[in-house]
Amino acid sequence: MNIKETAENFEVEMAAPGMKKEDFRLELDGNTLTIASEWKNENEVKEGERYTRREFSYQSFQRSFTLPKNVVDVDQIIARYENGVLRLLIPKKEEARQKPPRTIEIK
Repeated sequence: MNIKETAENFEVEMAAPGMKKEDFRLELDGNTLTIASEWKNENEVKEGERYTRREFSYQSFQRSFTLPKNVVDVDQIIARYENGVLRLLIPKKEEARQKPPRTIEIK
């Protein structure tokens, strides 16, 4: 997982190749963001009453982290899954954004 902070946002990237967006569950509880996934793959081929091949594959993970209080705009979080990467854009509130340097006039 990569988390990058810019002046306007936090950007989260999580590599999860081979999954679908339906495999993820994102939950925000207070200021704790949880990313979880459970994936099952069951292939079964039968010949009569005996198995000629049976494969099971299960994967799950859960990752939680605390968002800074009074800094992020939790109602504007955007998530998308493309090309094996889950991306979250977590915008900062206007008052929490870093302001560019300014020159102070001396009188």
